[in-house]
Amino acid sequence: MIEKASFDVIIIGGSYAGMQAAMTLARALRSVLVIDSGEPCNRQTPHSHNFLTHDGESPAAISLGAMENLKLYTNISFYKDKAVYSMPYNNGFEVGTLSGKHFITRKLLFSSGVKDMMPAITGFAKCWGISILHCPYCHGYEVRNQPTGILGNGDMGFEFVKLISNWTDQLTLFTNGKSSLTDEQRYKLKSKKVNVVEHEVKEIVHQNGHIEALKFINDQSVEVKAIYTRLPFNQHCHIPVQLGCEFTNMELIKIDGFHLTSVPGVYAAGDCTSPLRSVASAVSGGMMAGASINKDLIEADF
Repeated sequence: MIEKASFDVIIIGGSYAGMQAAMTLARALRSVLVIDSGEPCNRQTPHSHNFLTHDGESPAAISLGAMENLKLYTNISFYKDKAVYSMPYNNGFEVGTLSGKHFITRKLLFSSGVKDMMPAITGFAKCWGISILHCPYCHGYEVRNQPTGILGNGDMGFEFVKLISNWTDQLTLFTNGKSSLTDEQRYKLKSKKVNVVEHEVKEIVHQNGHIEALKFINDQSVEVKAIYTRLPFNQHCHIPVQLGCEFTNMELIKIDGFHLTSVPGVYAAGDCTSPLRSVASAVSGGMMAGASINKDLIEADF
């Protein structure tokens, strides 16, 4: 229940970075509003790894536990809605939501994440986050030493093969069409016994999201147990563009070492700022952003 319309800090995005920032700010005696639409990018992922004390838990379970922690702080309010606009207001910001609510804040934090753009390959979306993976540090141990594919081409595909070779030597690079590898890259892959398959992928054959094989438009197939790929993405929230925040060449919100964006009073943390998408890194970013925002408020008031 929202009892007031004005807050020290509004956090847009209530996943790991947002919740950690909310806790940090609440413990600094700040009034905080978290606006979240309930659509985290890892909602299909069954297990999260490489996060101390929570290794192997589901992302949903980690979020639920975090929410139970945050309920102890009466200076944190939650509002389930989609933030759709913001504008400067009295040395702070006004934030509006899809349902027509309006809130005022001194500082603004975006921890709104990104939305992955799935390719039009049958079965791909059903496997994303389960057996089609983006990060070996999050999931590589669980599929170690198994037949594994890299879905990519050119420099990206080559570098991903190099990275994943640490976890398995049963690697195939699927270029999903004509290869754009250099002759040197092809020679290196051949020397490492990495097969390169250039057939166009038609379907991911799977059982409940667990890959069995890649099927191609020529009806041939290759059996694998996991695939790594990097997907294009969009920012989940377009308000940083409205406010004039700068972006990196990877289309991530540009921040400094204190998580401040190019717009004074506007901060960002989590997946919307970093290619390293993990629970641990999001929590770390949220902690730093919360502390930085509190220091900014102290400097303004002292």
